Amino acid sequence: MTTDYKMDGYDIIGDTHGYASLLKLLLLRLGYKRVEGVWRHPLRKAIFVGDFINRGPEIRETLTLVRGMVEAGSALAILGNHEYSCILYHIKDDNGTFMQRHIAGNRNQIQKTLTVYQDFNEEWIDNLKWMRTLPFFLDLGEIRIAHAYWNDKEIEKLKDYLPHGRLKKKFLREMHENRPDMASIVYKLLKGLEFRCPKDLIIKCSKGLSRKTFLLQWWTDPKNKTFRQLYFGNKFILPDYHFPVEIAPSFDPYGPDEPIVFLGHYCLSGGNEIVQENICCLDSCVHTTGKLSAYRWSGERKLNPENIVVVG
Repeated sequence: MTTDYKMDGYDIIGDTHGYASLLKLLLLRLGYKRVEGVWRHPLRKAIFVGDFINRGPEIRETLTLVRGMVEAGSALAILGNHEYSCILYHIKDDNGTFMQRHIAGNRNQIQKTLTVYQDFNEEWIDNLKWMRTLPFFLDLGEIRIAHAYWNDKEIEKLKDYLPHGRLKKKFLREMHENRPDMASIVYKLLKGLEFRCPKDLIIKCSKGLSRKTFLLQWWTDPKNKTFRQLYFGNKFILPDYHFPVEIAPSFDPYGPDEPIVFLGHYCLSGGNEIVQENICCLDSCVHTTGKLSAYRWSGERKLNPENIVVVG
């Protein structure tokens, strides 16, 4: 999914999670002004990496702000895993079962958003339809935007498969029921590259707890690396012993000469992070740190820490 839009640059904004006041403060810092109800910049365009809803105290206001900017052409946005969970939570499969099961774990993740909109049902349904118009990723040539993951080969497969325009309910049912290969790529884009330990492999973190699943750095070759060197964005520390490459998931590490990728999702308690000279995670874990981050991109080929703007 591409766009030919060109201005002086893009301002890529991390996961906002219902913190509209912080988002407004960040937009002001970036030089945006509210004109006729929409935040705009005369020379630049914002890009939201997904996860505008859930967790924060101003979910409805945040979603209205982001949607208003996208519809007015002053911003682009992609789906995060939180938006996608909400979409699937409201769609039944061909057997009449909700695609995101209505169990406690799934409901708890989105309950705050559902509660906010319980007196605004028509508005919520309309927002769900709008969310289904958002892409899973953006490839703008020199920069790429994904919520949690990028792999050229898998992205190309997905480009050929995804429909143009809205993600219709029929298409989502078809993908999840009959194309697990495509659904798997979507979940990687939204949640990252997950490693599941074989049953006979026990890995304990620094808290002494057994960890059966964790997220891997998809830009790093696992050969001759340790668990601690390869995991990313997990809320625990893994041991510093050898990672058995024989059981690593199959993937092509994202090389430093590839176009820049901007991410969200990983909820970095230490704030945003440039993890490679062409990969930047902008999820500052706003609900725990009280900080919101953006990167001001103006055509540079390598990321510059001085271009990161943080408020809060």
